[in-house]
Formats: sequence, structure tokens, C-alpha cells
Amino acid sequence: MKLRTTLIGLFCLLALLIVPFYLKTYGVHLLTTWLIYIIATMGLNLTTGYAGQKSLGQAAFFGIGAYTVAIFLKLGISFWIGLPAGALICFSAGVILGFPALRVQTIYLAFATLGFNTAVWLVMRNEEWLTGGTFGMNNVARPSIFGMSLDNNRDFYFLALSATLLMALLLKGLINSPWGKSFTALRDNPIRAESLGINTRSYTLMSFAIGAAYAGIAGGLYACLVQFIDPSLFTVGASIMMYLMVVVGGPGYFLGPVLGSAVGIVLPEWLRFAQAWYLLIFGVAVILLMIWLPDGLLSIPERIRSRKMARQASEARSTRARQTSLLMEQATPLKATQSRGSTGVSP
Repeated sequence: MKLRTTLIGLFCLLALLIVPFYLKTYGVHLLTTWLIYIIATMGLNLTTGYAGQKSLGQAAFFGIGAYTVAIFLKLGISFWIGLPAGALICFSAGVILGFPALRVQTIYLAFATLGFNTAVWLVMRNEEWLTGGTFGMNNVARPSIFGMSLDNNRDFYFLALSATLLMALLLKGLINSPWGKSFTALRDNPIRAESLGINTRSYTLMSFAIGAAYAGIAGGLYACLVQFIDPSLFTVGASIMMYLMVVVGGPGYFLGPVLGSAVGIVLPEWLRFAQAWYLLIFGVAVILLMIWLPDGLLSIPERIRSRKMARQASEARSTRARQTSLLMEQATPLKATQSRGSTGVSP
């Protein structure tokens, strides 16, 4: 099983390395956008899928990372300084946003994070001296590495792919560590987790902070990809879309963001053949998916496995019932014979 998973992973990685050479400029741009959103939704999946906290503010961190990198580049500061700086700012803001989660949960926490997103969006929109306001910031330069410019879309794609793989490995290590077990314990039963000695306060704050840092890194990459940012990219609607990507892919599944981001970024482009109807088709498809697969697309193998096990258990119970019935039928004549023999009546 592990060997098969490894082979599938290597095949997918090989495909990601080869496919860009056979795509046009827009195709490469679309794939790069998909990779960037995978990073952002990996962070949100940690917060919501693993730690069980409801957040509708991921687009705010995405925007903070994007504006931080754009401002640093405008000031002549290297992208390689601006990107970790944006992640650090988002990490700090994530800790602040995590405090409401210590007092409120479920839908109330979602509203608190939604309010945070709105407040950040208003700052981006109104503080023109810093963000350019509604005019946004254009001509955001792309980085260079070892003296080689990444202005070409394909070159920047490989930077995004490298960042995605690196962030995925870091997240995988975190999930497999005792921290990851504590996050899932916090999600499943906070009271029981606290009784086991887990500091739920610290882990709640850390889930928001790490998820926010992931969004900040994704935002910095996105600013360099599109080379123009404005507040309309980081609205509450964008946060809801990111949350939807996590839910569609499968919250709490490591590869959920990969599939969910593909549904949210790539699928709408494939549906453009329907012209004005493609958004309606996309919306209806997502609604039906949530009705029939509330745990996301990656829950399909588990549901099939559960049904198979239930069917096997049912068949085993039926077999045992038939065997018991047969034994009882065989035992009945024997008991009757023994009863007649004990009373001296010949058969």
C-alpha cells in the first residue's frame, strides 16, 4: 500500500514537472495560481480541518502577505526578505485572531474572523498612502534567484512548485508530530484534550498563527505572479471561496487542499465553455457535492471502504444466523428422542 502511494506521488510530481512545457502562457499561469492556492488552503486546512476552528479570514492574511511583498519590492528590498517578513506579520496577526477562539466557537468564531477580514480589507482600501487604495499597486517585480530572473511564467511556475512542495513537507512533518496529534485531539474533543494535559489555549492560537503564515507566503507569491494587487482580491468572498476549497477537498485530509483548489481554480475555467451559465453550473455542482459528500471528495474511498465493511459484517451476521438456525433444527429431533427414551416409550 505504501509502495503504491509512493509510486502515485512520484508519477504526479513527474507530471507537474513535464506538463508546463506543453501548455501555453495562460495554462502555465493557471497551474501556478492553483499551486499558490494550495499553499493558502493548506494553512486553512490546518486551522479548520485538523484543529477544528472555523475561520473565514484567510483572504485577509493572503492580502497581508501580498501587500507586504509588494511594499518591500517598491522600497527596493529583496523579495527573499519580503516573503518571510509577510509570513511573520501574518503569524503575529494569526495569534491575535486566535484569541476570540478561546472564548467563542462554531458560528460565532466564524463571524469574528469574518469581521477581521472586513477590517483588514477596509485598511487596504482606505489607506492609500500605504496600499494605493482602490487603485492598487502595479508593476510588482518578480524575484530572481542566483542572478536568474523569474520573469518568464514557466520559470516562476517552478518557484511556486518548489514552495508548494516545501510547505507540504513542513506541514506533513507537523501533522505527524505530537503537535499534529494535539491539534486533532483539540478538534475531536477539547474537554478531553485538556484533561489529557494538552494546553488547548496555546494550540488554538498556534493553529491560527501557522495557518495565517501559510496564507502570507501564498499571498506574497501571488502578488509577484499577477504583478498587480488591489483590495478586491482579498474580500470576504475570497475567504469563503478558500473555505469552500477546503470543505470540497476534504477537511482534515492532507491532500484535501490539492483537490479542493483544483475544483475552485481550475474547474471554473474548464466550465467556461458554458459561457454565462458556467458559474451556475459550478455552484449547483458544489451544492450537490455538499449534500452527498459533506466530508469532501477525499472521503469517497473511506465511504466505499465503510460500506464494504458494513456489507461484509452483515453477510457474516446472516451466515452466523443461518448456522445457528441449522444447529437448532438438528438439535430438536435429538432432544425429542432423548425425551422419549427417558420416559420408557419406544420410538
